[in-house]
Amino acid sequence: MNSEFVLKWQSQVKKGTLAFILLNVLRDNEFYGYELIEQVKKYTTIEIAEGTLYPLMNRLKKEGLVTSKWVEQESGIPRKYYQLTTIGTETLDEMISYWQSLETSIKKLAK
Repeated sequence: MNSEFVLKWQSQVKKGTLAFILLNVLRDNEFYGYELIEQVKKYTTIEIAEGTLYPLMNRLKKEGLVTSKWVEQESGIPRKYYQLTTIGTETLDEMISYWQSLETSIKKLAK
């Protein structure tokens, strides 16, 4: 087995699916950054660092898929909450359709 190849491949799969995972997490709720990280951990085995999360959330915001708002806290610093936009929901639906098609194809190959 080529462990180095597998590790690189796993990293690419993670990078390629992280936006999909985050959009799914945001489908029905709004979350601030740390909560997003916790939700990803809750549903996947993917470890996501803040240094990965925030640039990706900024990209999703620029694409019009999410919005953000600052919410003051009774104690501590304000938190930036993210939620899906209408375009984000439509985009996610299209991504889910593609994912399901891809999953079906892969299951036929990987036995």
